[in-house]
Amino acid sequence: MFINPVATAKLKASLKEKLFFGNEPTPELIAILLVYFVQGILGLARLAVSFFLKDELALSPAEVSALMGIAAFPWIVKPLFGFISDAFPIFGYRRRPYIVLSGLLGVLSWVSMATIVHTGWAATAVMLLSSLSVAVSDVIVDSLVVERARKESLCDAGSLQSLCWGSSAVGGLITAYLSGSLLEAFSTQTVFLITATFPLLVSGVAWLIAEEPVRDAHQGLSNVKDQVKQLKGAIAQKSIWLPTAFLFIWQATPSSDSAFFFFTTNELGFEPEFLGRVRLVTSIASLLGVWLFQRFLRSIPFRTIFRWSTVLSAVLGMSALLLVTHANRAIGIDDRWFSIGDSLILTVMGQIAYMPVLVLAARLCPKGVEATLFALLMSVTNLAGLLSYEEGALLMHWLDVTQTQFDNLWILITIANLSSLLPLPFLHWLPDGDNSDRTSTKVSPVSPPESQPSVESLQA
Repeated sequence: MFINPVATAKLKASLKEKLFFGNEPTPELIAILLVYFVQGILGLARLAVSFFLKDELALSPAEVSALMGIAAFPWIVKPLFGFISDAFPIFGYRRRPYIVLSGLLGVLSWVSMATIVHTGWAATAVMLLSSLSVAVSDVIVDSLVVERARKESLCDAGSLQSLCWGSSAVGGLITAYLSGSLLEAFSTQTVFLITATFPLLVSGVAWLIAEEPVRDAHQGLSNVKDQVKQLKGAIAQKSIWLPTAFLFIWQATPSSDSAFFFFTTNELGFEPEFLGRVRLVTSIASLLGVWLFQRFLRSIPFRTIFRWSTVLSAVLGMSALLLVTHANRAIGIDDRWFSIGDSLILTVMGQIAYMPVLVLAARLCPKGVEATLFALLMSVTNLAGLLSYEEGALLMHWLDVTQTQFDNLWILITIANLSSLLPLPFLHWLPDGDNSDRTSTKVSPVSPPESQPSVESLQA
């Protein structure tokens, strides 16, 4: 049988364009995508964590929100992991060993969650270890992707970013429904043990990364000193710290996620299997949001897209009040259908609103310190996310929103949504112009800020 080489080449090019957004599918790229795919897979335990904290540890919504904020701490110090990796190679390598160790740490944390965690403080410590595992692997592959991004042509800018986020979203999509159905059949501890097997994949794919051994260990320390010096110079630039301050304000508004999760499970009686369906819908919606941004919104100026996405998200977020006050029933919409439709729309909006954050952070990074400054910028937004959870915890305490008391939940949701409009007066801090000439890079898979609490709120 004759095989047309021209047709074969065209087919390969077509598959490359469709499946990898124009990126060459090398073993190293496959390894990078697998790391973020596994991060999506870890969502298998997301609902289990939520119900474990609520039911087995009997924590209040405020306590859960505070715990989730603390657990996010490793994402705030991400640049430190990059410095450690550069300055202290293990067996002569700066990348592979750290990825292997991060995977093993992930296994340890999930096994511990299934066996020795019986208090809120223990859960906080173990979830810190789990976050540390993901954050370390993330910052390592960040550096690999930045190197790839430097080689991207202008027309391909943003493709690698979308590909990496899409990989994580696909992983989340696969486990979305399973996260609920598994809880119907097994205990939370069993789900944690199942989840513990996936970080091993991160350790396994480390060997697909092409890395030359370091010959001069002292060179790493010298490079770190140079990076710190360049970093100081970059941060001092007004064109960098003003947009960063805007992103911090944008993400630091209070969150009511934890309280809303308690409301949907304790008040509305949503069982894990249904919440799994909601997760499936939101995972699909997240992919849709990435595609819509990549296809239609990449060239819209930052100020324009932030302005409209912020306003629309705040307005649409108020729809949660219909569910909290049961007004949806008065207009003939069932609680479950309302929750699914509401989550779908808000997730798409949230993803569209968050993608420019990643693009803007990538564009701000000057040549020479791209990876380090990018990690620092994302750490700032992660710090804002931590404050968001802690502010939410304080509001829940002040408004007396508990496991069974939801009379003031509507006030909490209103405050959370209206406060999301606070960054609008500072839009002039953002670059004024088209964002299509940005430099592309990869971002850590931090969940986009939601304009209102989703039905399933806690992050794995």
